[in-house]
Amino acid sequence: MQLTKMHHIPLISFQEPSAREEGSQFMIQLANLRDIDWEGFDIPHRHDGYTIDILLKGSITQYIDFEKHTIHAPAVIMLDPEQIHQHDRSSDAEILALYFTRDFLITETLGVLSCWQCVFKDNVVPLEESQLQELLAFARILLTEFRSDRPRKEAIIRNVLSAFIIACGRIARPDTAQLYRPDNSFNSLGIQFKILVDEHFREKVQVSEYAEMLHVTPGHLNDTVKSTMGRSAKQIIDAKRIMEAKRLLFWQKHSVKQIAGELNFDDDAYFSRFFKKHTGQTPALFQKTIREKYN
Repeated sequence: MQLTKMHHIPLISFQEPSAREEGSQFMIQLANLRDIDWEGFDIPHRHDGYTIDILLKGSITQYIDFEKHTIHAPAVIMLDPEQIHQHDRSSDAEILALYFTRDFLITETLGVLSCWQCVFKDNVVPLEESQLQELLAFARILLTEFRSDRPRKEAIIRNVLSAFIIACGRIARPDTAQLYRPDNSFNSLGIQFKILVDEHFREKVQVSEYAEMLHVTPGHLNDTVKSTMGRSAKQIIDAKRIMEAKRLLFWQKHSVKQIAGELNFDDDAYFSRFFKKHTGQTPALFQKTIREKYN
């Protein structure tokens, strides 16, 4: 595990520091939280990949972005790389922890789920016994393959991981048919746009900048994104900036002016107007209200 800095929020990496060799972009392990000795685990941090933890025994208290969760087994906890979280390691809890990078995720999953990242918006999902056993059936295969030295194990892990994520989506959102895309509606342009926004939203805030990177016109990009995602390209960019602003306002001990600069707004006055337009609150009021709620 490596600990680095990302915009003043520690970034924890589970990848091998030497090279991205086969299997280094995926990890699975069974552990008790008390036995884990990872630097930075119990302070606010992000991961450099996606994590899915199955809470098998006990209970844990965990902050995820701006919410405090007390989670009792059995449950599944799903986090994407952007989310800031903090663990309370005082409880005696047993988890099966999975980690994988965006690059490791099999492309087929993107073709089945119309919004596979939406699965991770339901961060904490209590499990019935039958649902727990369903997820464990996939997890046991992943654990066996990860520990083995058999040929083509990465291919098996990728495919089983794809099925595991789809199963998590089915449990988290059983009534959301829109989570799954028809076979003929897979649109790689919308997915590429979303990936680029996740990577560049701090410095690129105009639709035209992403259109140039994708070698299409802004109008075509916006029409495609709106038809496949239900929101305009600009709305997706703005929503990403607002979410990051909220995270930094809650977790960082910096002024509104400093956070405006960190997110590349021209000045703190413009940042305040932008934030209030999208949230109904000024950054200072949001920061005060959310910290009073959870501290």
